[in-house]
Amino acid sequence: MGKLLDPCIRALKLGATSRRPVRTTQAGGLRYCLGAMLVSGTIAPAQEALRDSLAGDAAAEAHARQQMEMPHTFKTGDFRLLLAPSLELDWSDNVNLVSSGPQEDFILRPMLTLSASYPLTSRNVLRLDTTVGYDAYLQHSQYSGPRILSGSMLSFDTYVKDFVINVHDRFQYTQDSAGEAAVAATGSYGGLDNFAGASATWDLEDVVTSLGYDHENFVASNSEFDYLNRASDLLVSRAGFRFHPAFTAGVEGTGSFNRYDQTELLNNSTGYSAGLYGDWHPGHYVDVQLRGGYTEYFFEQNSLAVPAANEGAWYLGLTASHDITEAISYSLSAGHEVRLGIEANSVEAWYVRPNINWKLLKDLTFSTSAGYEHGNQTLVSQPPSTENYDWLWFGLGVNYGLTKKLMLSLTYRLTERWSNFGSRDYAQNVVGLRLTYLLQ
Repeated sequence: MGKLLDPCIRALKLGATSRRPVRTTQAGGLRYCLGAMLVSGTIAPAQEALRDSLAGDAAAEAHARQQMEMPHTFKTGDFRLLLAPSLELDWSDNVNLVSSGPQEDFILRPMLTLSASYPLTSRNVLRLDTTVGYDAYLQHSQYSGPRILSGSMLSFDTYVKDFVINVHDRFQYTQDSAGEAAVAATGSYGGLDNFAGASATWDLEDVVTSLGYDHENFVASNSEFDYLNRASDLLVSRAGFRFHPAFTAGVEGTGSFNRYDQTELLNNSTGYSAGLYGDWHPGHYVDVQLRGGYTEYFFEQNSLAVPAANEGAWYLGLTASHDITEAISYSLSAGHEVRLGIEANSVEAWYVRPNINWKLLKDLTFSTSAGYEHGNQTLVSQPPSTENYDWLWFGLGVNYGLTKKLMLSLTYRLTERWSNFGSRDYAQNVVGLRLTYLLQ
C-alpha cells in the first residue's frame, strides 16, 4: 500500500511504536488511517534481509503503556480487541494492465481490521494486527481472491535486562499487479508473503547492537507466477554508537539465501550487503534515517532461460518524516537498490516516494501520495532481453467522519508505466468509495 500507510500502522497497532508523542487522538487517527488504506501505492523494497529488518524495527520498540491507551471493541481483564469492518467499491479502467485493449471492472472489497493485545506482564506483550478481506471482481472473476493487507502480524515482545527480544510472524496476501513497478501486461501478480523469525537488540546506552533472522515463504496466488514460489533465509546485524541523544550511527550487514521451488526460469541466489547507517531524531516530531552501502547477488546457473550473471551495486536509502502541526505532516523516501526480480533474476532501480497528509476541518482529512521508479531488468525470454522502465503513480484520498464511528472515504489512484518494449506500457485509473465502522 505504500508509504501512505506508515501513520496508519503506527495508529492501528496496539503496540504503538513511534518515539514521538501522538498529537491527535487515537480514535481520530484510526478513522484517518482506515480511510487512507484505499490509496494504494508501492511496497518499498530493498535488500531482502534489510527490508525485512526495517519493517520489524517498529515492532521491537512497542510500549505496553501506549497499547493500553488505545480504544477497544471488547475488553476482558488485560485483553483488548478492536474491530473495524468496512465495505469498499472500486472501479478500474485497466485491470489487466495492457497498452491496448484494456478491460474495466468494478471490485467489491469487504474487509475487517482487527487489533488484539494481551500483556502477559508489564514488559511482555503479545499482539495481533491484521486487515483481512476479499476482492470480488464483478466481471473478471479470475482476479477475485482473498486479501490480507501489508502490516499484518502476530508479535511478542519481551525484555531481559538490557535486551529487547521480538518474536514475530508478519504476513500479507494480495493480488495487485499495479503495485509492483517491474510487472506489466498482467492482472494476476500477487500471493502470500510470510516472514517468521526473531530479533534481539542489546542497548548499552551509548552502544546499540542488534541481530535478526527471518524465514520467508512466498506462494503465488496464480499459476502464472508459480515459478516465483520460494523459501529464503534472511539475516541482518547492526552495531551503532549514540554520538548524541538525538543521533545514532553505525554499521550494518545482511545475508539472504534464496531457493525457488521451480528452477527452470529463475536462478537461485545468495546475497550480501554491507554499509553504514544513521538515525537522527532532532525533535519529537522529526525522524530522519540515512543508510548506504554495497549489495552483491551471486546466482547459480539452474535456469534454462536466464544466464546466471552476478549482480552488484551500491545501495542508498533516505527516509524522513515531519509532523509540522497537528493538521499537516509529510514524509519522503528515496534511494537506489538492487532486489530480487519477478520476471527477471534481479532489478536495479532508483526510486522516490513522497506523501503529504493534512486535516482541513474537524472531520475532513486529505491524503496525497506519489511514487516514481526508474529500473532495469533482464527479462525471462529467448533470447534474454533487457528492459528499461519508468513507473509513476499518484494517489489522493479524502476521508470524512459522518459520525464518531462511521467514516466515508473517496480515493483515486493513477498508475502509468513506460518501457522500451511498447507492449509493457500501460495506464490505469482506479476510483474507490469506502464505508468504515469503528466498533468501539
